[in-house]
Amino acid sequence: MRRMNLWYVAALLLALLAVAGCTAAPVAPGEAGAPAAAPATSGEALTLRLATVSEPSTLDPNLAEDYYSITPIEQMFLGLTNINNATSEIEPELAESWTVSEDGTVWTFNLRQDVKWSDGNPVTAQDIVYSVKRAVKPETASPYAYVLYSIKNAAAINQSEAGAYDIDTLGVKALDDYTVEFTLESPASYFESISSMWTLRPVPSWAIEQFGEAWTDPANIVVNGPYKLVEWRPGEKLIFEKNPDYFAADNVQIDRVELSIITDQFTEVALYESGELDVAGEGAASLPAEEVARILADPVLSAEFHQGPRASTTYVGFTMTKPPFDNVLVRKAFSAAIDRETMVRDVVGSGVPATQFAPPGIFGAPDPEVGLGYDPEQAKAWLAEAGYPDGAGFPTVTYRYFANSLEEALAQALQAMWKETLNVDVQIEAQDFPVFLAGTGPDVPVEEMPEMWRLGWGADYPDENNWVYEVFHCTDSQNRPRAACTEADEKAKQAGIETDPEVRKALYAEVEQLMFGEEVRVAPYYHRGYTILAKPYLQRAYPTFAPVNWDTWRIEK
Repeated sequence: MRRMNLWYVAALLLALLAVAGCTAAPVAPGEAGAPAAAPATSGEALTLRLATVSEPSTLDPNLAEDYYSITPIEQMFLGLTNINNATSEIEPELAESWTVSEDGTVWTFNLRQDVKWSDGNPVTAQDIVYSVKRAVKPETASPYAYVLYSIKNAAAINQSEAGAYDIDTLGVKALDDYTVEFTLESPASYFESISSMWTLRPVPSWAIEQFGEAWTDPANIVVNGPYKLVEWRPGEKLIFEKNPDYFAADNVQIDRVELSIITDQFTEVALYESGELDVAGEGAASLPAEEVARILADPVLSAEFHQGPRASTTYVGFTMTKPPFDNVLVRKAFSAAIDRETMVRDVVGSGVPATQFAPPGIFGAPDPEVGLGYDPEQAKAWLAEAGYPDGAGFPTVTYRYFANSLEEALAQALQAMWKETLNVDVQIEAQDFPVFLAGTGPDVPVEEMPEMWRLGWGADYPDENNWVYEVFHCTDSQNRPRAACTEADEKAKQAGIETDPEVRKALYAEVEQLMFGEEVRVAPYYHRGYTILAKPYLQRAYPTFAPVNWDTWRIEK
């Protein structure tokens, strides 16, 4: 692996130092770095103080698609099942039990009968049917509707013109108030994991019909989970309180959760050190590499530091219908010019380099990895073959990312790598996450799209179907790169309905190589790890899969 030249190393370090110094640490109420005392555990509400780098895009389970929205939704709305944070195993939640027909196409869930909405109404099978139908209707424009395509007629309905379908043909029905049945298009063992997802969680039809889009406002929201949103200060924080109507409220120790919005992770760590946060690094973005190095060298902080693998991959997306990235040689050149090892070691400080989409631990993820690795000479050759020898005549293009300190450092590093290897100029552009996500959607006019953009994917369940098929299939996913249908899409769909595990693995290896090694729909460059600081009085799990469950956390003096 070729090392970077000295000017590049210097440029990268200067970029990181600039990011570190751009926001002054707030004045601490006590001595900076001193261990904070545990919150009081008697005589007052027990409060957990967290941070996130972005506001939620939505708190509507049928409309959510990103970490910043899914995390609070997880605390407020129950799934049929849950993925245990400690074991990664599927466990009962709203459903007490479930059965599968011999042919694997009919799933029947038997619901608890003691679950209530926060307005006192019972949670019933009809609420689930309403939610699934609402998510699948094309008028709802649910960005995650495709995860329900395994349900009979879901894809056909969702891809219909508004009003040109019969929603009652969807393969979901309430057999009685506490039994819901799903009929699938074909056997899908991973439907057990899909049953844990937010997209098909019950939602309150009466609140939605009364308040419309405002039904998730703190004054209107009706929930059935362990916490309820009570206040949202835009750009500042969201405040949640324990839901007294939650069926297992007696098992929820923490009364109040304050989720502060802090886009600069250096500030977040400073607030943690001053005792104003109980956790730092939880909000999807890893802590910057130099902060990790400083933490590991500190005897107090290192004892409070937790790191490990997370089933998540960061990638550079290409708008495949917009020149010059409509040329596969250009996409190959940009992917091969990314020094993935340097990105992980010097910028992120956690995770592992990636050339394929699905990380280790996902069923069907190729081992060893496939795809394109760092190869600067080949990158130069591909760009020359595309008609841009040594970058000559290559237009200035834009790489868009969402604003936080780590992503800024990553964007600057990519910009420098593409300049060094390909001699091309790339403008980098930061946006707040909700604006960024909306501005890179599949329906945005191509002329308004950046040529390149940063996104990542975290496992909803540990199966390749959730990766190559549900993220990149040409018709049955959002298909943000706007790829045309190819053999890769056919194989991805075939693998999803295949029942032989070894055949599935072989198919997914082919799909990964086709999508990311040959067509280069995107350029994966690292599989994320988590780097989290947590006070010693906080007892919790650090999940590889699935959102965190605050109701299982404990604060102990």
